[in-house]
Amino acid sequence: MARYSGAVCRYCRREKQKLFLKGDRCYSPKCSVAIREYPPGQHGQGRKKPSEYGMQLREKQKARRHYGVLERQFAHYFELAAKMKGQSGENLLSLLERRLDNVVYRMGLAMSRPEARALVTHRHFCVDGKSVNIPSFLVRTGMTVALKPASRRLDKFVACAEVNSARPVPRWMDMDFEAFTARIVALPAREDIDLPLEENRIVELYSK
Repeated sequence: MARYSGAVCRYCRREKQKLFLKGDRCYSPKCSVAIREYPPGQHGQGRKKPSEYGMQLREKQKARRHYGVLERQFAHYFELAAKMKGQSGENLLSLLERRLDNVVYRMGLAMSRPEARALVTHRHFCVDGKSVNIPSFLVRTGMTVALKPASRRLDKFVACAEVNSARPVPRWMDMDFEAFTARIVALPAREDIDLPLEENRIVELYSK
């Protein structure tokens, strides 16, 4: 699948908020949003107030970029969410939260979702004892995501576990930092997702 290979800091500047796509840099004074609080491009500082459609588009783009999903894949997630019971916007965010790369990020074993995606691709994790290298794999209630025993000795994961152990763990997973495992105890609810997104605007955009 094609992936964006340009400067991801442009994404944060375009959305005028941190998307935490570069790990440690996002928490440092070098963060592009902290240095230049306006969209990229020669017209970035002179943009007019966005239209209703423009605000809907921006919410969709923010959600895509938070989770590292391409346009066609994001549209597929929305189709699935619309067929599920409940509100489509909340269903959409729940599906995105259940991606394996996001679960690894929520476990605190990666500093960003792009890094978590790479770790999953390189077969560092298994689900219910089986190796999985598909970042878009959707976890379900009762599944256990674990770091492979051979990878637990790597300094990178030991350091991440120490640094991120104080980070709040979502209520829908039961995390064991010593064993590098997380058991999915429930499906993510809207109140469990701390991202500043207005999912209703995304629903309005796709409902046109």
